[in-house]
Amino acid sequence: MRGVKVFSGTSHPALAEAICQRLGTTPSPCDLGHFANGEIRVQIGTSIRNEDVFIVQSGSSRINDSVMEMLIMINACKGGSAKSITAVLPYFPYSRQSKKKAHRGAITAKMVANLMVVAGVNHVITVDLHSSQMQGFFGKPVDNLFAEPLIARWIRANVRGWRDVVVVSKNVGGTKRVTSLADALKVRFAIVSTDRDRRRSTYPSNLSMADSSVFFDAVEPASLRTFERQNSDPDDADTEADRTPSRKSRQLNGSSLRPKAVTISSEPQISTAPQADTDSGPEDDSLLGAGLSRAETMPSARRPSEYEANDALGDEKARDVIISRLISGHVVDDDHPSPALSAQFGLSRNSDDHDTDNMTASFISTASSLQADHALGGTLDAAATSDEEEEEIRNPTLEHTVTLVGSVKDRTAIIMDDIMDRTASWVAAAETCVKRGHAKKVYCVAIHALFDDEALQELEDCDCIDHIVVTNTFPMSTERLQSSKKLIVIDLSNLLSEAIRRNHHGETVSGLFSAD
Repeated sequence: MRGVKVFSGTSHPALAEAICQRLGTTPSPCDLGHFANGEIRVQIGTSIRNEDVFIVQSGSSRINDSVMEMLIMINACKGGSAKSITAVLPYFPYSRQSKKKAHRGAITAKMVANLMVVAGVNHVITVDLHSSQMQGFFGKPVDNLFAEPLIARWIRANVRGWRDVVVVSKNVGGTKRVTSLADALKVRFAIVSTDRDRRRSTYPSNLSMADSSVFFDAVEPASLRTFERQNSDPDDADTEADRTPSRKSRQLNGSSLRPKAVTISSEPQISTAPQADTDSGPEDDSLLGAGLSRAETMPSARRPSEYEANDALGDEKARDVIISRLISGHVVDDDHPSPALSAQFGLSRNSDDHDTDNMTASFISTASSLQADHALGGTLDAAATSDEEEEEIRNPTLEHTVTLVGSVKDRTAIIMDDIMDRTASWVAAAETCVKRGHAKKVYCVAIHALFDDEALQELEDCDCIDHIVVTNTFPMSTERLQSSKKLIVIDLSNLLSEAIRRNHHGETVSGLFSAD
């Protein structure tokens, strides 16, 4: 194409070569190197005055060198009087740091965007940003291309019986991406959620009573307990402990349990004996006078919920929810011994040391483990990075609960996410689909293959994973590609070259988002 110069950085030269081949050109000469002290040196080797310049530079294992090299190339082209400078980043560096996940954290993706604008970029072309809101980080136009149409076409052409596949999200955060692919294929989808199992947790022995009151306020507000004390007869109790309602009465008065039929005596006490018939009428006023809250409406006066009205439908939905145990990153049987969580707190698991019930202990353990640095997200899980989640899943002293919502029985499961770097969550989702959901085949599909040193081999060793499908947005060595038997790479050079051509000629790029 006339009036176009395509430059390639050192991060992904194979992709840049493929893009230029489809455009009918060759990469323009550019001398890239390092000084003796490690500084990056860039020298443009051709005239770019009044030319449309496209710089192809993706993230790589040397991510910091790739970013600095791209910034210097942009600034060098700006100094060479280029007409426009477009940065083509198949994988945008630092895209996972697009929001502040904890106090005193950095929004690094916005900082990289600001550096690019200061360097002189006029336009950005990228593929599947980790957060689509990142387009607002730039003061320049951004074309966020999607690999979903190419993946959908590959599935239609290569997956046998693709009309019956189920697209699975390995975590709740990827649900939107999974449902989009399911809509493109017009198939079902399912969700795998992994959470720490706190039912077997213990709590510190030095926990104060002020901390334990948090649990009771959550189950039964303090205002309700005060109301009960004011309406009770002080002569019936000699001490403050006796005036405190027992756990059994709190469960009856609380709104967390479903209301049951009760019998009201002349004194303000509630009997737990069930009654076959309950009359409504004059006794309604006595119910309120006895301290019965409006949330405890008698079953005869309460309209049945949609779940009670459709028991058969509820049973069918319940069968599509499968809960499994996850220990050391693998799904285990129900009779598998639980890891010794007591070692984490330095306590004995002897239940005789504490008279607190399991529900109270679990809640107190959860509340006491929260740190102030994680308040931005509201919960501890919201502040955890993907690396921290992977470490927790692999931790042999922690037990997790894996929930599969949706049916994959006798179907092919396609586990989908945008980034594939560490493998614990992928293996857990695959084992859940096969061992518990009885899926007949599993495809792990990702757009950006950021494999660490042992990630690809771990996926290869997993018997529950049949194929690993990724794109070439991130560079991979030839040795790694040849050594893997399950890895399949989808080429995106056609998508990127067409985006470059349409941007140069001022054409619309909306046709690149269609999966038809």
